[in-house]
Amino acid sequence: MKQSVLHPIHEQLGACFDPVGEWTMPAHYGDPVAEHHAVRRGAGIADLSHRGLLQVTGDDRISWLQSIISNDILPLQPGQWLSSGFLSNKGKMLSYFRVYRLEESLFVEDAGEVGETTCRTLKKFLLYGTKATMRHCGGTWGILLVSGPKAAQLLRQALDVDVSALTTGVFLPHDLNGQTMLIAGTQETGECDMEILAPTDTLERAWQHLWDAGKPFDLRPIGTQARESLRIEAGIPLLGPDLNDQIVPPEANLEGKAFSLSKGCYPGQEVVARMDTYGNVKRRLVGLVVESQESGVPPAHSKLFSGDREVGWVSSASHSPTLNVTIALGFPLRDFSAPGTALEVEINGHRKPAVVRALPFYTAGQGKGL
Repeated sequence: MKQSVLHPIHEQLGACFDPVGEWTMPAHYGDPVAEHHAVRRGAGIADLSHRGLLQVTGDDRISWLQSIISNDILPLQPGQWLSSGFLSNKGKMLSYFRVYRLEESLFVEDAGEVGETTCRTLKKFLLYGTKATMRHCGGTWGILLVSGPKAAQLLRQALDVDVSALTTGVFLPHDLNGQTMLIAGTQETGECDMEILAPTDTLERAWQHLWDAGKPFDLRPIGTQARESLRIEAGIPLLGPDLNDQIVPPEANLEGKAFSLSKGCYPGQEVVARMDTYGNVKRRLVGLVVESQESGVPPAHSKLFSGDREVGWVSSASHSPTLNVTIALGFPLRDFSAPGTALEVEINGHRKPAVVRALPFYTAGQGKGL
């Protein structure tokens, strides 16, 4: 299994590790609920170095990527990023990622816990004669996530950088000890989320600067378990459990976020356009609250029922430390997706009551959403 360059630091902080794709990454540091609350109240720092990160260079880098992905990157200016997918010919999601535009290159970051999925997918389409080179940066670059209402203050104090105007979809280069890293406003937890993309030696220094400055901001390291409960509260679908080859982008509420209806042809475009034209989306991503707390958290693929009719499935679920209920993301049929709809979820062979809720469950600055 691969390890992050920060693995020794995680060990010193008492991390318990789990496999994430081909990597061993921190699941928690002893108390995932406390890590969750730290992000909602102060600041948390996470290592996302297991995510696939590609650099695309060459004269055809933009036109090549534009021709095969679902979103329109031509309007992107240096210092901007957007989300996109790569679809099958049937419109199903094979990958989901962020595209960052720099002056002389593009960075592509897997937006999920799947490692090198996007690298393997896109490599098949880099045909001979295309003036573009794709380099996998997994061994030479890493990614940090700094989240929470105090994240911007922490970055200013630790790295001497003003990110107060850094909104989702924007990033800036920043110099740390002569090395350039990128700081991006992203969406991971529903709080102020900042990602740092940096060469591995710079990543270690950035972590240490942040950690040394973190005490006044109640900084805690956070693992995959806390990030999971945070992102489900925020209603953010994840590549793998929620976004996969069973789902077409409009079913996951990705209109205006990850696909374009006007850029022209790309794999799966006709299917997505037909859904938009005729409004025939079969199912919708919704929030679910499981009303029986003693039944536990429903595993992925748990079936949803309306009476005796099977109407969908759960894609992700977690206990919500903020709301103190069991919440889930799921894909019921369109006619069963309205907020307030009563359903049942099958857990360990028993059906438990659940109700559809609008997403997100939680919005920063507005508190609990139930």
